[in-house]
Amino acid sequence: MKISKIPFGTTDWATVAPERKPGESGWADWRTCQFGDIRVRLLEYSAGYKADRWCSKGHILFCLEGELTTELKDGRTYVLKPGMSYQVADGAEPHRSSTDVGAKLFVVD
Repeated sequence: MKISKIPFGTTDWATVAPERKPGESGWADWRTCQFGDIRVRLLEYSAGYKADRWCSKGHILFCLEGELTTELKDGRTYVLKPGMSYQVADGAEPHRSSTDVGAKLFVVD
């Protein structure tokens, strides 16, 4: 990732309106800011959330609260707890997320 032509700025995430997206079960609230080619999101997943599709987009994801299970299409699973992160490249392992208890995440992609 190359970050260029973005002036210094701050983001008050409480002022960024969420967009609710339904999952296969539960919902995700996305608060999204776009900085050039870089999308930055604060995501909140409801308890019982499960993604309704496989994702092939690259991300750097940091778990702030709760617990997130990420399943790779090849069957591997990973559990993120607060303070943990994952990173995956565009077009690499397809993945999807779920959570029993809910989760809050910071994502850069």
